[in-house]
Amino acid sequence: MSRAQAESVIKNIIKEIAQECASKGQTVSETLVAFMVKAVVLDPNNEFNVDRTLTKDDVQKLIRICVDHLLDPRSPSLETVKMQVYFDMNYTSRSEFLAEHRRVLESRMVPVTREITDSRARTREELESLYRKIVSAVLLRSGLGSPVDIGVVREATAALQSVFPQTELGTFMSLTKKDKEKQLYELTMIVTGIRLFNKECGKGGEGIDDLPSILNEAIPATTQNVDVEMEQTLNKAYKYEAIIHFVQTEIAEKGTCPIDPSSLKLFKEALINSRQHEAFLRVILHDIISCAKQVESLEGQLAARLESLQTTVQSKTAVPTAHVYPQFIHLSQIWTAFQDEMVHLSVLSNILVSLEPFVRTQREIFSDEVIQPLLENLEVKSDEDRLKDIKKTLAPREFKEYSNIEVLLPDTTNNYSRLPIQYKGFCPVTLSDFDGYVQPGIPEMGLLKYKDRYYCFCSHKNAAKFAENPEQYILECAQAAKRSPELIQLLELHNQFAAIAPYAQGREKTMIEKPIMKTDNGCQTDTHLMESNIVKDYEWNEWELRRKALKLANLRNKATHAQQTNLSNYKRENATQVYPLKENETQTLKDGKSQVPKQQIFLHGLRGCGFSEPSRKTVMTKIDLTTDIDQN
Repeated sequence: MSRAQAESVIKNIIKEIAQECASKGQTVSETLVAFMVKAVVLDPNNEFNVDRTLTKDDVQKLIRICVDHLLDPRSPSLETVKMQVYFDMNYTSRSEFLAEHRRVLESRMVPVTREITDSRARTREELESLYRKIVSAVLLRSGLGSPVDIGVVREATAALQSVFPQTELGTFMSLTKKDKEKQLYELTMIVTGIRLFNKECGKGGEGIDDLPSILNEAIPATTQNVDVEMEQTLNKAYKYEAIIHFVQTEIAEKGTCPIDPSSLKLFKEALINSRQHEAFLRVILHDIISCAKQVESLEGQLAARLESLQTTVQSKTAVPTAHVYPQFIHLSQIWTAFQDEMVHLSVLSNILVSLEPFVRTQREIFSDEVIQPLLENLEVKSDEDRLKDIKKTLAPREFKEYSNIEVLLPDTTNNYSRLPIQYKGFCPVTLSDFDGYVQPGIPEMGLLKYKDRYYCFCSHKNAAKFAENPEQYILECAQAAKRSPELIQLLELHNQFAAIAPYAQGREKTMIEKPIMKTDNGCQTDTHLMESNIVKDYEWNEWELRRKALKLANLRNKATHAQQTNLSNYKRENATQVYPLKENETQTLKDGKSQVPKQQIFLHGLRGCGFSEPSRKTVMTKIDLTTDIDQN
């Protein structure tokens, strides 16, 4: 069967399961059905062989099991799966949420903006209608008041006219579509800043809510709601842990179970449900704390910007737009950030309320009247109490015999609190030995590092047991997650299950994890870690600085000429600079010479006296015949 055919079969199975549940009065999402199908196939007790094509009987069996699980009214496991699916579908990180929120706002503004940019108004009535549409677009984008409120519209119109009078519509109509959209966005921010400043001065602010005050009241209230839910969930979890620990101890010591095995399984499912709820509450609480810090920072920025505007404007009748418009834009950006935090906090509050129904089932099944008799003579310990009972950390010398095990302690390990602990910090030994019993480990006791992964334990005894055979415990944890699919999300085992061999191999005890493939990674140190500190006009070359200085010195004596065509104030500026003509001349070399007398010398007597007087000695006489310079 090809991949496309397999996907088509799976989609048909999911659709049929959803229809079957709907016919019995239970509406389920396709995402939940898909998760349940995967969970049923993974469970070894159902004996599905993924190596071969499913027969018609296999498909019917799969549909029947999935429908039974989805329609079980007293299943904490099903409620946990529903809670996980809901949280995955509705929760996003703060950065992703803000990006999506802005994208949605922009998509909603597209029809309004297109109506303005595509307008071909010519008559006076059409231009007035276009101006009103611009005012409405400014109000819709800013979110400061309703476009149908007369007071809000009048205030926004007055602010817009001070920046963009109606006489400028002709120029606006001559722009390109992209320039029109850009100008609309800038006008919105400037008008928003003006209205916010007027509100601070007590001269306007119609329809503008005091978002900082609202957030300062909403954040503590939401935090309190999270704390209340957290306290209720943890109290239930501690009671479930006390009962399960007592039952497991009785089974280990006496070999008998003091309660019904099905009840023990329900207790474990209820504990997983509570711990998953706690994990989601901690995620929400972390985001609320981040929101509170962001609001505090924005309040400081808002106060500083308003003070700066007061200083710039004061009682002046006219202020240069280059000085005040950027401040109005920044003020608008700060207020937009307040609006983002308001929407984000609202979403977190809705998620918090929506999570409560998913824990209601296990609280109703194990109400205080039901579990109180089981808690008699039992000590209910909280996570803090268990931490106090652990008075010492792991001793590295006890694990020296295990060459593949490394002990990490809080006092000797850098960034200890940031280490990614496997199984979300739950003890793998407890999870394996007690078949799905989730108990948080104690990181303050120390961690064991095995194959570049970190494991946390709830006791020294469990840490020693894990060190003896870590591979066995890792495999048994995977098997426990197969039997309880909600553990895949709680313990974050998605990658592990994606690499596990099919069930047909597991029947022969060969179900092992595939080796983790290595990848090439690289890192690069940035030249400037903070972009804002880069000096764009910095020049390291001294000769380049000298060349620039010479250019500037030369330009001081030059005249710049520019021209501007009509209605080109929104176009790109063009300038042309020429050098005036000057007269040039060339001077060549001039030949020059001097004349001196030529030296003439006569030597007399070189021939001697001849044959007439052979005995006479020859005498040479040197006679200078050169004339004097003065005679020349």
